[in-house]
Amino acid sequence: MTAGAGLGAAAVVTSGLPGGRPVLIVVAVAAGLATFAVIALLAWRGGVEAVVAHARCQKLAQVEGEGWTATPEQAAAAGFTPLCPPGTREQAGPETGYVRRLHDGAVAEPPYYGQTTPFTCGAVTALVAQAHAGALEPAALDRRAELTLWREATNFPVCEPVGLGVAVRRARPACPVAVHLDTDGPVLVDHHPQSEQEWRADLQRMSREDAARTGVPVDPRPLTAGEIREAVGRGERVLLLVSLVRMQGFDVPHRVLCHGAVPGALVIEDPWTGAERGESWVDAHLLPVADAELDAMSAFSADGLHGAVILGRP
Repeated sequence: MTAGAGLGAAAVVTSGLPGGRPVLIVVAVAAGLATFAVIALLAWRGGVEAVVAHARCQKLAQVEGEGWTATPEQAAAAGFTPLCPPGTREQAGPETGYVRRLHDGAVAEPPYYGQTTPFTCGAVTALVAQAHAGALEPAALDRRAELTLWREATNFPVCEPVGLGVAVRRARPACPVAVHLDTDGPVLVDHHPQSEQEWRADLQRMSREDAARTGVPVDPRPLTAGEIREAVGRGERVLLLVSLVRMQGFDVPHRVLCHGAVPGALVIEDPWTGAERGESWVDAHLLPVADAELDAMSAFSADGLHGAVILGRP
């Protein structure tokens, strides 16, 4: 839906329906649920306070803005604080972004680093989680680090949960790692020909053997949003397997980093942005997603596969 009367030209608001990134927090009164995400602020001239007032009325978590035209002084005057610049430069994206939080408490901001290939989301979320925990310098987030960790974890080309957990443990022996995966069989291989599924399944069995040797537990229970909330409350980070169908409109496996919580929503980092949909790193950074929506996103494929890697405090 577009911005209503009184909001001026400062914003275009879209609902968090399946097939689109949830960019507006809406309150589903009939269902008794609150869906949280972000309003995309497209211009700074006029209407900002009206947008913020509307956001407060709807009990929204925050308002984010892309810094195309606003100066830091203008953003500060409107109550916004600057976001850390992204570690990867988008050709079409803004260099700066701002956030105005509408809730008590603050979520510590991790560095934003966008994946540089279609298949390195698992490696990127693991690296960003380590940087957020202080175990890795943000300056070390680069393509070499991304591809190095992916090479250790990959099931060609994606990273399955156990292999990713083992790769993180090997790279960071002091980091506690635990895997949640609700199946004993091979995962994320169904789209390959049978002959190529077999050797990938062998690699996954080897990853489970490596997990046992390196002390990475594999829990068969799926993680709920409530358990993720508890984990981030303890200072842990969760690399969550999700389907992109609800955010981007296509059902492919993807990883997001769950690292914080606000009332009614978990805060994630999404290393993938849909530039063809007009998205930038601001859309994917410090993104609040409703607990119920995250639960729905984390069931991948018709079988409802759930997978996650929990990184403890180093």
